[in-house]
Amino acid sequence: MDELNILELIQQKKYVEVKKILSEMNEVDIAEILEDEELDIATILIIFRMLPKDFAVEVFAHFSSEQQLNLVNAMTDKELKYIIDELFFDDMIDLLEEMPANIVSKILMQSSSEERKLINQFLKYPPDSAGSLMTIEYVELKKDMTVKDAMAHIKETGLSKETVYTCYVTDKNRSLEGIISLRLIVVSNEDALIRDLMEDEIIYVNTHDDQETVAKVFRRYGFLALPVVDTQNRLTGIITVDDIMDVMEQEATEDFQRMAAMSPSDDPYLSSSVFTLSKKRISWLLILMVTATISGRIISSYEELLSSAVILASFMPMLMNTGGSSGSQASTLIIRGLATGEIEMSDVFRVLWKEFRVSVVVGIALAIVNFLRLMYITRASFTVSLTVSLTLFVTIVIAKIVGCVAPIIAKKLRLDPAIMAAPLITTVVDAVALVVYFSIATVLIGI
Repeated sequence: MDELNILELIQQKKYVEVKKILSEMNEVDIAEILEDEELDIATILIIFRMLPKDFAVEVFAHFSSEQQLNLVNAMTDKELKYIIDELFFDDMIDLLEEMPANIVSKILMQSSSEERKLINQFLKYPPDSAGSLMTIEYVELKKDMTVKDAMAHIKETGLSKETVYTCYVTDKNRSLEGIISLRLIVVSNEDALIRDLMEDEIIYVNTHDDQETVAKVFRRYGFLALPVVDTQNRLTGIITVDDIMDVMEQEATEDFQRMAAMSPSDDPYLSSSVFTLSKKRISWLLILMVTATISGRIISSYEELLSSAVILASFMPMLMNTGGSSGSQASTLIIRGLATGEIEMSDVFRVLWKEFRVSVVVGIALAIVNFLRLMYITRASFTVSLTVSLTLFVTIVIAKIVGCVAPIIAKKLRLDPAIMAAPLITTVVDAVALVVYFSIATVLIGI
C-alpha cells in the first residue's frame, strides 16, 4: 500500500488498519510518512503511540530534528524517558545538539547522573569533531579472554551495542591494544586467546580530529566502524559508517552551496523562511556584484579602442563565458580531488603541469574552430578573427591555471576550497580575459 493510501486511512481515523500496515513497514518509510505536512502533531503522536515501543524509538531516530522537537514537546515525561533510555548514545547526542536549551534541560532531567556526565562530556567536543560523532556503545574485550569467554560476553552485551561486527581490545586503563572481527571469533577454536587473534596495527582517529578527516579514513579503508581515542590513546568511543555517511552528505551539500555562492545551511529548503534563504544568498551576490565592477572599469578604460572597432564588443560575452566555464571545469575537478583525498597539497605542481597541457590542447582546438567560424561564417576580417582567437586561447590557458591553483591555495590557507568555485573564478577570469583581449587588440589592430 502506498503512502497516499495510508495518509487517507489516518485522516479517516481507521487506526486499526493503519497499525496493521505500519507493523509490516520499515522504520525509515514510517518516519517519512509521519513527516507529511498534512498531518498535525496530535495525529502524529497518536500513530507514534500505536507503534511497539522498541520500534517507535527507531522511527524517532529517523525523524528530522524539527519533527523530533515537535514530538518531544508533545510527549509525556514517561514517554520521553523511554525514548532517551532506548536511543543509541550517538543518536541522543545528535538530538541534544539540535534542541533548544529548555528542551535539553528537560531531556537531561530524564537521564541518570552517570548519563548526564557523559552527555555533558560529549557536548563539549567541537561540533564537527570525531568526538561529537562517536558513540560509547561498542563491544570491549580483554586480550586474556578466550574465544569462548569473548562469545559469552558478546551474547550478554551485544544487543545494547551499536555494532558487534568489530570488537575492541583494551587494557585495564582502557588503552586501545587491538581489534578483532566477530567473524574471526566465530570461526576460531574456543580455547584460543584473543591476544593471539587480534590485530595490533590499528587505524584510529582522535576525539578532536575534524569530521572531514574521519570521512577520508572511512573512504580510504572501507571500514564499518572506526575507533576514537583521546590524547592518552584511551578508547573513548567508535564512529559507525551510518554516521559518517550523514557527514559525507552534509559536507557534499555544503560544497555545493559554496560552489553556488551561498552560505552553507543545514535547514531543509521547504521549512526555511524566505528571509533565511535570502540572507544565505545575498552576501556572496553582493561581493560578486561589487567585484564585477572591475570588468566595467576595464571596459571603460578601453572606450576609445571599442569606438574605433565596434565589432570587438560583440565577442566579449563569448570570451568571458568560455573563460569562466574553462576555469569552473578545472576548479570543480580539483575541489572534488581535494575533498576525496585524491589530490594533496604536495601535488600542486603535478596538477598545474597537467592542467596547463589540457588548457593548451583545448585552447588550440577552440581557437582554430573559432578562427574559421569568424572568417567564413561571421565574415570578420583576418585581424579581428586572429585577435579574438588568440585571446580565446590565452584566456582558456589562464582560466584553467587559475581554476586549478585557487582551490589548492584556499586549502593551504585553511579555507574551504569550494569557495574558489564557479562564481568567484568566473569573476576573476572575466577581468583577465578583458585585459588580454584589449591588449592583443591594441597590438594587432594598431589602434
